[in-house]
Amino acid sequence: MDPATLGGIALAFGMVLLSIFMEGSSPMSVVLFPPMILVIGGTIGAGIASGTIKDVKRTMANLGSWLMFKQPDSEATVEEIVSLADRARREGLLALEDSARAVEDEFLRDGLQSAIDGTDPDDLRDMLEAKISSKKAQDKVSSKFFANMGGYAPTVGIIGTVVSLVHVLENLSNPDELGHMIGAAFVATLWGLLTANLIYLPISARITRVSELEQQHMEMIVEGLLAIQAGANPRLVGQRLRSLMPPSAAKKEAA
Repeated sequence: MDPATLGGIALAFGMVLLSIFMEGSSPMSVVLFPPMILVIGGTIGAGIASGTIKDVKRTMANLGSWLMFKQPDSEATVEEIVSLADRARREGLLALEDSARAVEDEFLRDGLQSAIDGTDPDDLRDMLEAKISSKKAQDKVSSKFFANMGGYAPTVGIIGTVVSLVHVLENLSNPDELGHMIGAAFVATLWGLLTANLIYLPISARITRVSELEQQHMEMIVEGLLAIQAGANPRLVGQRLRSLMPPSAAKKEAA
């Protein structure tokens, strides 16, 4: 699991709480449920309105996997592909039918089965690349969902502040209460800015980055499958696939 996003959000909110304490105030001064409900509920409603229910369901269903993402072990995948290439070169593609069922990576397993079934190499590449493009497009929709909410939240916060200031103007006859009421009015703006910049936009960026990493891994698998199908030398297959790995991963393996 890569805890970067969850840890980063926790750190950011921790710094906000620390600044509140250092100002001599209390966190409860900004925990006011009416503006929080308006900002959070209004932002989610606007986010849902900007897409389709199907988009929202898919985004929420996959949110946990994006936040708890574990980066694929590229080196282990390369070793598995090299082993399959070695056996395919010695015994033929049909000999991999039993091995294909034991492959854990769904994308690799399905692609390998298609290769075993005799799919033309060009058709196989087109099919696998279409799957990658489809997944990338779906991930982009989910990322945009949170990016949209990051754009809506500050504006919804301003709406909440205006609503509260209208209430302040209705109570000008109570000057002793004005300071507290004006301070409470700006809590909505605070929560709009906090949720946008410390929750929604970081999650949007996280989804985009995870999608990029998964896409790189899948593209490496495509090259490996085509090499297996072509009966390439296993050693050269390994070298080819490692050249496609990110530089940081390649340096780690070399070390």
